[in-house]
Amino acid sequence: MSTREEIVAGFYGQFDEDGRLQRTRHGQLEYRTTMAYILRYIPKGSKIIEIGAGTGRYSVALAKDGMDVTAVELTEKNLAVLRENGRGIDNLRAYQGDATDLGRFEDGAFDAALVFGPMYHLYDPDEVNRAIDEAIRVTKPGGVLMFAFLSIFAIMYSNYAYGRWAFGQNENFTEDYRVRHYKEQLFTGYDVTEFEELFSTKPVDPITTAGVDGILEPIEERPDFSFSDEDFDAFSEWYLHFAEKRELLGHASHLLYICRKKREV
Repeated sequence: MSTREEIVAGFYGQFDEDGRLQRTRHGQLEYRTTMAYILRYIPKGSKIIEIGAGTGRYSVALAKDGMDVTAVELTEKNLAVLRENGRGIDNLRAYQGDATDLGRFEDGAFDAALVFGPMYHLYDPDEVNRAIDEAIRVTKPGGVLMFAFLSIFAIMYSNYAYGRWAFGQNENFTEDYRVRHYKEQLFTGYDVTEFEELFSTKPVDPITTAGVDGILEPIEERPDFSFSDEDFDAFSEWYLHFAEKRELLGHASHLLYICRKKREV
């Protein structure tokens, strides 16, 4: 059977991750909203680690903005693109590595940690907890951590509302409607409360949970979907004001759980 690493590498070996946040309106909204939260909670000049950095869309932009950035990426293809995108940027370093083992970095080495990809692909509870614990470990007391995760409900709407709903329901839910997590899914989703509860025993204080792309992903499939640049700018600003509303969170495909490492552990 394929390992988690092989499944993830196989997918990203064929997928254009570098253009994901640019080629669709929901990708553009995800990027804008996520950057707004980063700049809101992480001071300029901070020393940041991005874990699961993909091709470096955030790492490169933050380094250009003056942050000291260390990027960690699992897959060789994405890492190669990241290094090319970051060529000549002295305050950006890129390493290959897994979120569950950040042993090359010392405790409290960073002012802030961004975990923007790994939680999509981690299924085993032990690995999920190791990834969370490692991100917390390498962050300074008082530092901010941001964890991206997927809504199980948005996964259903985006992938199965246009056919095969029953198949998707069996893939992602048990008979008593509990969320399923296993590596063959490739992408795993969470109920918002379920994800937040992963941190209930961790040495962090919650700040907020926010959706970053709203309901755009499923409705962008409609043939009459249309956003001019002017309307999209207005929508992006409007959405940011409502990104944390609890009644809207489950509709967003991508979400952020934001917390702060306790100063005394």
